[in-house]
Amino acid sequence: MLNWCSRFNICCLLDNQQYSSSLHRFECLLAAGAIHTVKANAGEGAFQQLRAFHDEHTDWLFGHLGYDLKNELEPLTSGHPDGIGFPDLFFFIPEVVVQLNERHISIGAFADHEYIYQQIITAEPPAVKTGRPAPAIHHRLSRPAYLDTIRQLQQHILRGDCYEINYCQEFYAHDAAIDPLAVYHSLGKASPNPFAAFYKVEDRYLVCASPERYLKKEGRRLFSQPIKGTWQRDLTNQQADQQNREQLYHSAKDRSENVMVVDLVRNDLSKVCEEGSVQVDELFGIYSFPQVHQMISTVSGRLRSDVHFLDAIRHTFPMGSMTGAPKRKVMELIERYEKTKRGVFSGSVGYITPEGDFDFNVVIRSILYNESTGYLSFQAGSGITFYSDPEGEYEECLLKAAAIKQVLGGQG
Repeated sequence: MLNWCSRFNICCLLDNQQYSSSLHRFECLLAAGAIHTVKANAGEGAFQQLRAFHDEHTDWLFGHLGYDLKNELEPLTSGHPDGIGFPDLFFFIPEVVVQLNERHISIGAFADHEYIYQQIITAEPPAVKTGRPAPAIHHRLSRPAYLDTIRQLQQHILRGDCYEINYCQEFYAHDAAIDPLAVYHSLGKASPNPFAAFYKVEDRYLVCASPERYLKKEGRRLFSQPIKGTWQRDLTNQQADQQNREQLYHSAKDRSENVMVVDLVRNDLSKVCEEGSVQVDELFGIYSFPQVHQMISTVSGRLRSDVHFLDAIRHTFPMGSMTGAPKRKVMELIERYEKTKRGVFSGSVGYITPEGDFDFNVVIRSILYNESTGYLSFQAGSGITFYSDPEGEYEECLLKAAAIKQVLGGQG
């Protein structure tokens, strides 16, 4: 399917990589081509434009919410450079929607369904350009500069400015020549994750291997599954790997970070949910992925009947796992101490159904690429508390970036 859809100027593949979950509605969801589009930057009434767009067309929508939409939700600004150039908000009504489950494929299209099906199953992979050198990856921050920044953030925590802050650093390359489709396949093999995405808007690409759900709406129920807590896996020793799982589960630091973001999500959901309906379905769940164990909690609530479904996004965005607490203050500090715009990173990609249900991921473990300029970027971060070890946080960033570096090193 991806071989076929990647030839469109605009396309989106959402793939749960065969992870089983009662909250997954589809094994794989693909959107190709664009009948209509809406795009906006923060300050242009982006959410109002999206609502009017959905109300006018009442159709499937696929697209993204960029992190800097925060500037429309709070009195904030962003002045850092952005080498990729995605708009803050972009959604499209696709020409073709393909829903794939374990035993069923469903095609919705503004064309003959059988013709589309034959096109999909006979699509040859695009010609791979060989001999491309691996992009030279640079660190936006040196190790000493990163460690010094963490210590400064801990002083903010000591003064009571915030409790926990998600701080990210960028890795980047100039004049990169990659095959985004081949990189997606390689990243999926190296790091399969349940909120993977291949997303293309003209010359801009997102190659995403995210393990995290931001927000899902099904009927009147809302679900959020924040991740806070990461521990390296040991695939060479099953007993040691199990010990790592248990260490993560009992880690006071990781539990502290996790419960803080759970409280933040509960507070966000309470703004749009029926009184008393917000609950923690799972606290400190430990889930294993190819490179890491993660601590994931699940929070849910029932959306009030007088609240438009897009207001559920407005009142919970950006997601607490990528900001911290209190949210507005830490977003100010993020802007002060980070060096580049996050853009789509730590934003979200997903879909909205004609009925107003939706499912959005958290864009992490992802490569962003501008094919026209050759600029490539990926970011990694961690939750900083007063008790964080700066060296340990730096190593956690490198761990999260390891699969991406490995894939890019072998993509030629």
